Amino acid sequence: MKLDKNVAAVVTGAASGLGAATARALGAAGVKVAIFDLNSAVGLELAKEIDGIFCEVNVADAQSVSDGFVKARAAHGQERILVNCAGVGGPAKTVSRSRNDGSIKEYPMENFSRIIEVNLLGTFRCITKAAAGMMTLDPLDNGERGAIVNTASVAAEDGQIGQVAYAASKAAIVGMTLPIARDLSSEGIRINTILPGIFETPLLGRLPDNIKNALHASVPFPKRMGTAVEYAHLALAMLENSYLNGEDVRLDGAIRMSPR
Repeated sequence: MKLDKNVAAVVTGAASGLGAATARALGAAGVKVAIFDLNSAVGLELAKEIDGIFCEVNVADAQSVSDGFVKARAAHGQERILVNCAGVGGPAKTVSRSRNDGSIKEYPMENFSRIIEVNLLGTFRCITKAAAGMMTLDPLDNGERGAIVNTASVAAEDGQIGQVAYAASKAAIVGMTLPIARDLSSEGIRINTILPGIFETPLLGRLPDNIKNALHASVPFPKRMGTAVEYAHLALAMLENSYLNGEDVRLDGAIRMSPR
């Protein structure tokens, strides 16, 4: 797909991190970008920077998602691109034993449900909404109507201790990529998924230097964290390469996560 001013895109979780870098890269290519996020202050600033539009959207809420797409399409027309970057985490073991009194604690199910709701259902909710809209478009010269990029994680394959809910949500995103590609194939809509490894984020940026150095050392090569720009570069390559479909690609410096 050619990325230019004739194309509209929706990027979720776009006010920061991987989503913000992707929104900037799309904007630099001339694409009309709608930023979906809950952080209105940062989202509005980024929208102004890239001449896009900000839509305050909670991907865990169906009405919020629907309203966001209505607003984005009113401003830019029907999108041909969706990049899903919205996500949450939160460590907790399946069951754990207190070091103080030996008491046993089960995983708080409300936390598990929240992570699944945002990461998995939020991703799928946006996919179905975007794909339904893309189906109304005339195909491009190559028969393509649209392209979707999802964000999973290496935790989908190498989930660590305390990552059960997060790993499950990301593994499900990987698991649904090929079936969705097959579902949408007759409509000329592609979908691919990126599995980022250890990436520079505001959260990791606040870690002590000794912990960051240990994280760098755990990556075979290059021995550093990935950057949001590198994620955006791969996302745009997936959008532009019309023969890439139904794939799950690790972006991780060849890391394989240890149990902890």
